[in-house]
Amino acid sequence: MSAFINILLTRVPLVLRVALCFSLFAIFLPRLTTKVFHAIESLFSRLAERKTLTLVALFFIVIGLRLALLRQLSVPVPGIHDEFSYLLLGDTLAHGRLANPPHPMWISFESFHVNWLPTYSSKYPPAQGAVLALGQLLGHPWIGVLFSAAAMCAAILWMLQAWLPARWAFLGAALIALKFGIASYWINSYWGGAVAATGGALVLGAMPRIVRRARTFDALLLGLGIAILANSRPYEGLLFCIPVAGWFLSWFAGKTKSLLSPRNRIVRILAPLAVLLLLTTTFIGYYNWRLTGNALLFPYVLNTRTYRTTGLFLWDHPKDPIKYYNQQFEDFYNGWEREDYENTWADVRKVTVEKLDRIGSTYLWWGALLLLPGLPFVFIDRKMRLPILIFPMGTVGCLALIWSFPHYAAPLTCVIFLLLAQAIRHLRTIRLGGRPLGLALSWAIFYLLATDVVLSVKNHVCDPLQWTCQGDPSRTAIAQTLSNTPGKHLIMVRYEEDHNLHDEWVYNGAEIDTAKVLWARELDPAQNAKLFAYFRDRQVWLVEPDTDNTELIPYQGPPVQPLK
Repeated sequence: MSAFINILLTRVPLVLRVALCFSLFAIFLPRLTTKVFHAIESLFSRLAERKTLTLVALFFIVIGLRLALLRQLSVPVPGIHDEFSYLLLGDTLAHGRLANPPHPMWISFESFHVNWLPTYSSKYPPAQGAVLALGQLLGHPWIGVLFSAAAMCAAILWMLQAWLPARWAFLGAALIALKFGIASYWINSYWGGAVAATGGALVLGAMPRIVRRARTFDALLLGLGIAILANSRPYEGLLFCIPVAGWFLSWFAGKTKSLLSPRNRIVRILAPLAVLLLLTTTFIGYYNWRLTGNALLFPYVLNTRTYRTTGLFLWDHPKDPIKYYNQQFEDFYNGWEREDYENTWADVRKVTVEKLDRIGSTYLWWGALLLLPGLPFVFIDRKMRLPILIFPMGTVGCLALIWSFPHYAAPLTCVIFLLLAQAIRHLRTIRLGGRPLGLALSWAIFYLLATDVVLSVKNHVCDPLQWTCQGDPSRTAIAQTLSNTPGKHLIMVRYEEDHNLHDEWVYNGAEIDTAKVLWARELDPAQNAKLFAYFRDRQVWLVEPDTDNTELIPYQGPPVQPLK
């Protein structure tokens, strides 16, 4: 909390100073203010009216701008447990299969967020893995991340065009591109929320188009958005879709004005949507069956049953401790997780504040404080009733979880920026003595966001939450060294007793037996002997991340303990 207060004391005065400068400009030079700002806006307004062109342009601008900044923000190195699990999923899909057969030496390779029985596979839904697989096939998994972030920006622009005039939709998309397309872990790591945000944008953008035009194409996009949500963030996606489903049923029942007859509504909208949803459900069942052996058992649920001793929701009580095969899992699941949340009201407050801090850092910026005068008008705006209904439902759903990262709320991204853009529209109507105060404040908001992004790039900051995208390059460097060394290699990882549980090195790809470089845990002598006998054709190395995370030496076995 002290860190938050320190940031508040340093950032808020800056916001107020910038707001004051823009306000003084509007108060004392009102005509010049209007003339200058409107001259700039008119250029973008003409571009915004060409809706298809702006969609395509935004997609390539996000990609081009991020590539142009590679010297300041290099290709991300994975470091979070979840990233390695997603990369395994992407590698598996890139090899043309949904899961890998279990490995006889799996105990030595056991990794966080990975299932080993009945199949060797990631616990996560397949959408993010599909993006990484695409990137891997094109040369590197991050290419898929780059494409997904650009697609998210374009999809949210398409959604905004259905809810707002073209120039305001373009403004909202510009905010999205600045916030998530450069210095965000959504584009600078492998576990961001761009895919789920795209799904939410397709759903929210398709519904008003269906109500107005009832085209089959829009129904298919609605179904595609639901499919993406179901295969990326199914829990949060379900909460997002419930209010949308209510609006859809209301329209289908004829309570919303429409020129279509009931029969045409069925043929044009309901039938194609139902087919797409049926295909989605069938795929999810097949995916579950291939990974867990049960069409109704999700890989995530299987992993939770196998490893987790804490619940998922704030009201869940911890289960009895589980015995694990390695000390790191013992310390993580029976130690850190249980100690971090002990099901008390103090813990509820602690994790809630932590979530709000993380979500605020990811979706907002300090300049957004200037939106407060225009925000109340959004909540009485009848056109915003559906987004306003979706927002609290999704927010409460995320806050109800014990563990929650900003990308858990990714489906809400389009809603948040729709409400922000609408708040700016209302803010701009505010005048002080006939002077365009709201116009100046709206430009101050944009200026502050752009300044934040520029400073982040200058300081090589990949995200406001820097730990989300700062992987240790040492592991990658060691793997690269051995990849260029003749023969096959097996790296034994030895951790110290005070090892940082969030710094895991034991992760492998989809192919274990044929991989040139493998990472394994140093366990008891009997298990190690089985591992060495199985991989007798490999050179065995030792790394000690807690002692020297750059040194690679031939493996000689564990040190001899001195007699006491």
